[in-house]
Amino acid sequence: MKRNTRQREAVASALAQGSGFVSAQTLHSRLRADGDTLGLATVYRTLASLVDDDLADVLTSPDGENLYRACSTTGHHHHLICRQCGRTVEIEADAVEQWAQAVASTHGFTDAHHVVDVFGVCLACA
Repeated sequence: MKRNTRQREAVASALAQGSGFVSAQTLHSRLRADGDTLGLATVYRTLASLVDDDLADVLTSPDGENLYRACSTTGHHHHLICRQCGRTVEIEADAVEQWAQAVASTHGFTDAHHVVDVFGVCLACA
């Protein structure tokens, strides 16, 4: 775990204020609007650090952009994300875990890791 700096606290706080995933650029814009002078590169580095410390989740959106949000669950998990409003539900997926390990084993791989995020439209947006 990295030590808390003013920059890390500012990024973590801004990330925690949101309810869904957000891009680094959007988070940077929010910080600037609130009067913070953090540079975009610092926001990117800090977000990467928070992800490394399991304090933030990162996923790649369908259009290829990395999106971040504060973690609310520890340990490995997956996300169900609304493509319209960004509502996110953390889910466990035992069937996915078993499938990933079985596929890896079948092909002679060990220590397999995976990322599964499911995008759809939530009931409120449907």
